[in-house]
Amino acid sequence: MQEIVSSRRADATPHAASLIEGLRDIGYSLETAISDVIDNSITARARRIRIVTETFAEAPHIAILDDGEGMTEEELIAAMRPGSRNPLETRDDPDLGRFGLGMKSASFSQCRRLTVVSRKGGRTSAAVWDLDEVAERNEWAVRLPDDISGIPDAEKLGESGTLVLWEKLDRLSGGYAHNAAKRAEVINQRIAETERHLRLVFHRFMEEAKPLSISLNGRVLPPLDPFARKNPATIADPEERLSMIRGDVEIQSFTLPHHKQMGKMDWDDIAGPEGHLKSQGFYLYRGKRLILYGTWFGLCRQSELTKLSRVRIDIPNSMDADWKIDVKKSSAQLPPIVKDRLKRVIERIQDGSKRTYRKRGQKLVDHERLPMWNRIQADGQIRYRPNAEHPAFSDFAESLPPDLRRGFYNCIALVGASLPVETLHADMAGTAEEIVPDRVDEDTLVQAVQATLSVLMRSRKDIKEIIALMKDVDPFRSAWDDTQRIIATTLEASEQQ
Repeated sequence: MQEIVSSRRADATPHAASLIEGLRDIGYSLETAISDVIDNSITARARRIRIVTETFAEAPHIAILDDGEGMTEEELIAAMRPGSRNPLETRDDPDLGRFGLGMKSASFSQCRRLTVVSRKGGRTSAAVWDLDEVAERNEWAVRLPDDISGIPDAEKLGESGTLVLWEKLDRLSGGYAHNAAKRAEVINQRIAETERHLRLVFHRFMEEAKPLSISLNGRVLPPLDPFARKNPATIADPEERLSMIRGDVEIQSFTLPHHKQMGKMDWDDIAGPEGHLKSQGFYLYRGKRLILYGTWFGLCRQSELTKLSRVRIDIPNSMDADWKIDVKKSSAQLPPIVKDRLKRVIERIQDGSKRTYRKRGQKLVDHERLPMWNRIQADGQIRYRPNAEHPAFSDFAESLPPDLRRGFYNCIALVGASLPVETLHADMAGTAEEIVPDRVDEDTLVQAVQATLSVLMRSRKDIKEIIALMKDVDPFRSAWDDTQRIIATTLEASEQQ
């Protein structure tokens, strides 16, 4: 017979002051904190969200208002409770919550006083977490003001909706607690950096038939589609679907247009501050809300070959445990079955990129196109060498005395041997689209055009074919208008002889 061991129980309720201070350091940034509050607004079916900042006041604050369903006092008190929802509970489709910690931990990460005012069914309720009061009393108790007239921006609430107000912005002051101007400068800079994040994270809600409107100090933010789907040059692969126990995973690959097929503002906007090289990879959405982006999940390296590749992954909110979505909703881990499928997606992307680059490389070094440079691959190495047989070089060399001709070809060889490979590699890895061919003056271009025309015409090529060949190689390609003019003038002069 099993012996019954007696046991006792002891109260292990955490100290309010200690735990609530610990919630401040989960790892939120300002942009992820504001995004978490907006998640609650979307869950409350808001269609208009306003972010209002007051940074120059002696007591600066940030307010986030929505026109959602609002909360009763009982619902508000529950929402102010840390861990208000069990993460294992089944959530409705529009519910972007996870642990019931988001609004509280996000707010505490940026401020010491969180005030929430909500209006529902004609009744207005308010609740306040003040960390200084919690530290003094060490109680799990929110304050419920009876009068909201002194609460900043409370008058902006409509018939229904919620105001989330951050005050005592100790985490945003930048250390300038007693310098209002410097403090405002720091906060405004952080707010400006947050703008792009919001445009990206919630872009699909902003693009709906009845779009979500998010404004910052009265200015409506435009959505930022990382896949540039409205650009006709964007390549979208067919959507794939992977069925799992807790729902379906949708996967779709996109290839962005070349930078010459987009306006510079759009190109820079999609790239972001770190550029396209850092923006490539998987874009993971949970319920249409962007969770994570700009990563290949360790399945391959970020490279210039795949710089324009983006892969959309959509998961439902029922898969949080499978993907290990964190409290901040800003990190995730791949389930093994999804990892295997994504490996095949990456292989397809890399093969397509290599074919594109290989085709482009062959086009530039094809002997028929008379390139200025030859690409030589041997012994596992790739070298680029000036094409000494190019008409611009060979014609000039023929005009030189034999003793000078040798020195001329030596100079060309030195140029090839001095190619700044390391610098080119660094530039290509960072901002390849900013690397352009150097311009040549009129006299140099005339000499190159006439020499090339002469050789190609002697080979009995049709003039249309000659023009097509020259249009694809530099220096003619980058100065095509001038090249066409010189070709026309040269042909006209030869006809008159």
